Amino acid sequence: MKRIALTLGAVAATSAPALAHFDPVEHGSFTAGFSHPFFGADHVLAMVAVGLWASMLGGRAILTVPVAFVACMAAGFAASLMALPLPLVEPVILASVIGFGLLAMVSLRVPAAAAAAMVGFFAFFHGHAHGSELGAAGALTFGLGFAASTVLLHAAGIGLGIALGKAGRASSGNILARLLGAATALGGAWLAVGA
Repeated sequence: MKRIALTLGAVAATSAPALAHFDPVEHGSFTAGFSHPFFGADHVLAMVAVGLWASMLGGRAILTVPVAFVACMAAGFAASLMALPLPLVEPVILASVIGFGLLAMVSLRVPAAAAAAMVGFFAFFHGHAHGSELGAAGALTFGLGFAASTVLLHAAGIGLGIALGKAGRASSGNILARLLGAATALGGAWLAVGA
Protein backbone atom coordinates (compact mmCIF):
# COMPACT_ATOMS: atom_id res chain seq x y z
CA MET A 1 0.00 0.00 0.00
CA LYS A 2 2.87 2.31 0.86
CA ARG A 3 4.46 1.61 -2.54
CA ILE A 4 1.25 2.60 -4.35
CA ALA A 5 0.99 5.83 -2.37
CA LEU A 6 4.63 6.70 -3.15
CA THR A 7 4.13 5.93 -6.84
CA LEU A 8 0.99 8.06 -7.03
CA GLY A 9 2.76 10.87 -5.18
CA ALA A 10 5.70 10.74 -7.58
CA VAL A 11 3.39 10.82 -10.60
CA ALA A 12 1.44 13.75 -9.16
CA ALA A 13 4.62 15.67 -8.32
CA THR A 14 6.10 15.29 -11.81
CA SER A 15 2.91 15.85 -13.81
CA ALA A 16 2.35 19.05 -15.72
CA PRO A 17 -1.09 20.63 -15.57
CA ALA A 18 -3.37 19.59 -18.41
CA LEU A 19 -4.39 22.32 -20.82
CA ALA A 20 -8.08 22.39 -21.56
CA HIS A 21 -7.52 23.91 -25.01
CA PHE A 22 -4.74 24.12 -27.57
CA ASP A 23 -2.50 27.15 -27.23
CA PRO A 24 -3.18 29.44 -30.22
CA VAL A 25 0.38 30.76 -30.13
CA GLU A 26 1.87 27.28 -30.34
CA HIS A 27 -0.76 25.47 -32.42
CA GLY A 28 -2.41 28.29 -34.36
CA SER A 29 -5.74 30.03 -33.93
CA PHE A 30 -7.66 27.74 -36.30
CA THR A 31 -6.52 24.63 -34.40
CA ALA A 32 -7.40 26.26 -31.08
CA GLY A 33 -10.85 27.14 -32.41
CA PHE A 34 -11.39 23.78 -34.08
CA SER A 35 -10.51 21.86 -30.94
CA HIS A 36 -12.41 24.17 -28.59
CA PRO A 37 -15.89 22.56 -28.79
CA PHE A 38 -14.42 19.08 -28.30
CA PHE A 39 -13.11 20.00 -24.85
CA GLY A 40 -16.54 20.76 -23.42
CA ALA A 41 -19.05 17.96 -22.90
CA ASP A 42 -21.84 20.55 -23.00
CA HIS A 43 -20.85 21.65 -26.50
CA VAL A 44 -20.36 18.13 -27.84
CA LEU A 45 -23.68 16.89 -26.47
CA ALA A 46 -25.58 19.93 -27.75
CA MET A 47 -24.06 19.86 -31.26
CA VAL A 48 -24.63 16.14 -31.78
CA ALA A 49 -28.18 16.42 -30.42
CA VAL A 50 -28.95 19.23 -32.89
CA GLY A 51 -27.87 16.96 -35.74
CA LEU A 52 -29.79 14.02 -34.30
CA TRP A 53 -33.00 16.05 -34.00
CA ALA A 54 -32.53 17.51 -37.50
CA SER A 55 -32.25 13.97 -38.89
CA MET A 56 -35.45 13.01 -37.09
CA LEU A 57 -37.25 15.99 -38.62
CA GLY A 58 -35.94 15.06 -42.06
CA GLY A 59 -36.46 17.00 -45.28
CA ARG A 60 -35.20 20.57 -45.35
CA ALA A 61 -34.52 20.52 -41.61
CA ILE A 62 -31.47 18.31 -42.14
CA LEU A 63 -29.73 21.32 -43.68
CA THR A 64 -31.72 24.26 -42.29
CA VAL A 65 -31.36 23.45 -38.60
CA PRO A 66 -27.55 23.03 -38.51
CA VAL A 67 -27.01 26.04 -40.78
CA ALA A 68 -29.17 28.17 -38.48
CA PHE A 69 -27.17 26.97 -35.50
CA VAL A 70 -23.82 27.86 -37.07
CA ALA A 71 -25.06 31.25 -38.32
CA CYS A 72 -26.52 32.25 -34.95
CA MET A 73 -23.46 30.93 -33.16
CA ALA A 74 -21.32 33.21 -35.37
CA ALA A 75 -23.58 36.15 -34.45
CA GLY A 76 -23.15 35.37 -30.75
CA PHE A 77 -19.39 35.16 -31.24
CA ALA A 78 -19.41 38.59 -32.92
CA ALA A 79 -21.51 40.04 -30.09
CA SER A 80 -18.99 38.74 -27.57
CA LEU A 81 -16.10 40.26 -29.52
CA MET A 82 -17.93 43.60 -29.45
CA ALA A 83 -18.18 43.22 -25.65
CA LEU A 84 -21.98 43.17 -25.76
CA PRO A 85 -23.09 41.68 -22.46
CA LEU A 86 -25.28 38.59 -22.43
CA PRO A 87 -26.67 37.35 -19.11
CA LEU A 88 -26.85 33.72 -18.04
CA VAL A 89 -24.62 32.35 -20.81
CA GLU A 90 -23.54 29.16 -19.03
CA PRO A 91 -26.99 28.30 -17.61
CA VAL A 92 -28.57 28.75 -21.05
CA ILE A 93 -25.89 26.55 -22.63
CA LEU A 94 -26.63 23.83 -20.09
CA ALA A 95 -30.35 24.30 -20.72
CA SER A 96 -29.67 23.82 -24.44
CA VAL A 97 -28.11 20.42 -23.82
CA ILE A 98 -31.15 19.33 -21.84
CA GLY A 99 -33.54 20.96 -24.31
CA PHE A 100 -31.98 19.49 -27.45
CA GLY A 101 -31.90 16.09 -25.79
CA LEU A 102 -35.58 16.36 -24.89
CA LEU A 103 -36.48 17.50 -28.42
CA ALA A 104 -34.84 14.36 -29.79
CA MET A 105 -36.28 12.19 -27.05
CA VAL A 106 -39.86 13.17 -27.88
CA SER A 107 -39.04 13.49 -31.59
CA LEU A 108 -40.86 16.82 -31.62
CA ARG A 109 -42.27 17.52 -35.07
CA VAL A 110 -42.15 21.21 -36.00
CA PRO A 111 -41.61 23.03 -39.30
CA ALA A 112 -37.97 23.48 -40.31
CA ALA A 113 -38.16 27.25 -39.78
CA ALA A 114 -39.43 26.82 -36.22
CA ALA A 115 -36.71 24.27 -35.46
CA ALA A 116 -34.10 26.63 -36.89
CA ALA A 117 -35.37 29.46 -34.68
CA MET A 118 -35.30 27.22 -31.62
CA VAL A 119 -31.72 26.07 -32.10
CA GLY A 120 -30.67 29.55 -33.24
CA PHE A 121 -31.66 31.05 -29.91
CA PHE A 122 -29.41 28.69 -27.99
CA ALA A 123 -26.65 28.88 -30.60
CA PHE A 124 -26.25 32.60 -29.92
CA PHE A 125 -25.27 31.76 -26.35
CA HIS A 126 -22.84 29.05 -27.48
CA GLY A 127 -21.15 31.57 -29.80
CA HIS A 128 -20.98 34.20 -27.08
CA ALA A 129 -19.23 31.69 -24.81
CA HIS A 130 -16.70 30.90 -27.55
CA GLY A 131 -15.99 34.61 -27.92
CA SER A 132 -15.37 35.05 -24.21
CA GLU A 133 -12.80 32.25 -24.36
CA LEU A 134 -10.87 33.63 -27.34
CA GLY A 135 -7.72 34.45 -25.40
CA ALA A 136 -4.69 35.15 -27.60
CA ALA A 137 -6.21 33.57 -30.70
CA GLY A 138 -7.00 35.50 -33.85
CA ALA A 139 -10.76 36.03 -33.95
CA LEU A 140 -11.41 35.12 -37.59
CA THR A 141 -9.38 31.92 -37.70
CA PHE A 142 -10.55 30.85 -34.23
CA GLY A 143 -14.15 31.43 -35.32
CA LEU A 144 -13.67 29.49 -38.54
CA GLY A 145 -12.14 26.66 -36.54
CA PHE A 146 -14.98 26.25 -34.07
CA ALA A 147 -17.55 26.68 -36.85
CA ALA A 148 -15.89 23.82 -38.76
CA SER A 149 -15.88 21.50 -35.75
CA THR A 150 -19.49 22.42 -35.00
CA VAL A 151 -20.45 21.40 -38.54
CA LEU A 152 -18.66 18.08 -38.02
CA LEU A 153 -20.47 17.45 -34.73
CA HIS A 154 -23.81 18.27 -36.38
CA ALA A 155 -22.92 15.90 -39.23
CA ALA A 156 -22.11 13.18 -36.69
CA GLY A 157 -25.55 13.62 -35.11
CA ILE A 158 -27.26 13.59 -38.51
CA GLY A 159 -25.32 10.51 -39.57
CA LEU A 160 -26.16 8.77 -36.32
CA GLY A 161 -29.84 9.57 -36.71
CA ILE A 162 -29.93 8.39 -40.32
CA ALA A 163 -28.00 5.21 -39.50
CA LEU A 164 -30.33 4.39 -36.63
CA GLY A 165 -33.33 5.01 -38.83
CA LYS A 166 -32.02 2.69 -41.55
CA ALA A 167 -30.86 0.04 -39.12
CA GLY A 168 -34.11 -0.08 -37.21
CA ARG A 169 -36.54 0.70 -40.01
CA ALA A 170 -38.64 3.37 -38.38
CA SER A 171 -39.84 2.17 -35.00
CA SER A 172 -36.78 0.58 -33.37
CA GLY A 173 -34.40 3.07 -35.02
CA ASN A 174 -36.57 5.87 -33.75
CA ILE A 175 -36.59 4.31 -30.28
CA LEU A 176 -32.78 4.18 -30.26
CA ALA A 177 -32.56 7.79 -31.44
CA ARG A 178 -35.04 8.80 -28.75
CA LEU A 179 -32.97 6.96 -26.14
CA LEU A 180 -29.92 8.91 -27.28
CA GLY A 181 -31.94 12.08 -26.85
CA ALA A 182 -32.89 11.01 -23.34
CA ALA A 183 -29.26 10.21 -22.55
CA THR A 184 -28.25 13.66 -23.81
CA ALA A 185 -30.86 15.35 -21.61
CA LEU A 186 -29.64 13.34 -18.61
CA GLY A 187 -26.06 14.26 -19.45
CA GLY A 188 -27.04 17.92 -19.54
CA ALA A 189 -28.80 17.61 -16.19
CA TRP A 190 -25.74 15.93 -14.73
CA LEU A 191 -23.53 18.76 -16.03
CA ALA A 192 -25.93 21.34 -14.57
CA VAL A 193 -25.87 19.71 -11.15
CA GLY A 194 -22.09 19.40 -11.23
CA ALA A 195 -21.55 22.98 -12.44
